[in-house]
Amino acid sequence: MAPRSQPPDDHLVTRRELLDSAGIARALRRIASEIVEKNAGQTGLALVGIRTGGYFLAERLARLVTEVEPERLAVALGAVDITLYRDDVFQGLPRPEIGPTEIPFDIGRHKVVLVDDVLYTGRTVRAALDALMDYGRPRAVELAVLVDRGHRELPIQADYVGLKVTTARTESVRVLLAEDAPGTEDRVLLREKTP
Repeated sequence: MAPRSQPPDDHLVTRRELLDSAGIARALRRIASEIVEKNAGQTGLALVGIRTGGYFLAERLARLVTEVEPERLAVALGAVDITLYRDDVFQGLPRPEIGPTEIPFDIGRHKVVLVDDVLYTGRTVRAALDALMDYGRPRAVELAVLVDRGHRELPIQADYVGLKVTTARTESVRVLLAEDAPGTEDRVLLREKTP
């Protein structure tokens, strides 16, 4: 699976580490517990990760949810690629890479928890909602994110948040996951553009 196209890092300098591997694990355990608490006893729960980082987090959350409630809460897992649904697909991405969307369940029978690594303007989530609707009409949709960095441009709010951080528009949040770069440790970095 190819990673999502990322802007070049040439003019970004790391300011600080927001979460280390243990911090990410704690945040995901807390999110999983909140998902279980809100959905215990229900049928038809699906975690759908937004490619690519969101999908890796959805896989981890699915394992954690199953550990917390192995008998009472079955979880389906899916992935959605939003490349062609982005409103800047031909402006912001010089060579867009399209990954697979995998929804191996009847979306109309499920409550979907969309999972992403960073919530910023809300445009990625809007694109993911559009992509989901092409596969059917879920019973409900919620949003889980590892980091909410603010600066929304659309009226979108996460239901489950691992870390909320105040950032400047000149800053960016980068989530590094071992699944995306084998041999590296999980980290969340706050970076800033340099002149």
